[in-house]
Amino acid sequence: MKEITKTYSNGEVTIVWKPHVCIHSTICWKGAAGLSQVFNPAEKPWIKPEGATTARIVEQVKKCPSGALTYYMNADGHTREDISVETIAEVSPNGPLLVYGNIVVKEKDGHETHKNKVTAFCRCGGSGNKPYCDGTHTKIGFKDEA
Repeated sequence: MKEITKTYSNGEVTIVWKPHVCIHSTICWKGAAGLSQVFNPAEKPWIKPEGATTARIVEQVKKCPSGALTYYMNADGHTREDISVETIAEVSPNGPLLVYGNIVVKEKDGHETHKNKVTAFCRCGGSGNKPYCDGTHTKIGFKDEA
């Protein structure tokens, strides 16, 4: 998938979307915890930052497990939200290994990628974007062994 980055702003906050990172968890828009007034994949554009308050948008974007959605406050002049926390790894039931914090992923060819916030790593073996999760676990019915 082409590595494009799209931005959407309400004047106060800019939402940054990197589709090539998205694992399609649907956390941003689906269910009672979703924010479908802002994130609606059935519409174009699918992100409408005027649909909620800046605080609510920031709260929802922080829930993105892959880091495909990030944000920056326009007054800050930053291009991404950097976090400084301890690194925590969490096994998502029937899904990816989620690593929270700032990490460096060193590929087998020696290329290094700096990741921040949350990084989702494949556990099912089926991802087309290894070592990262691309949501294939859902399509193939991956289940944790008992």
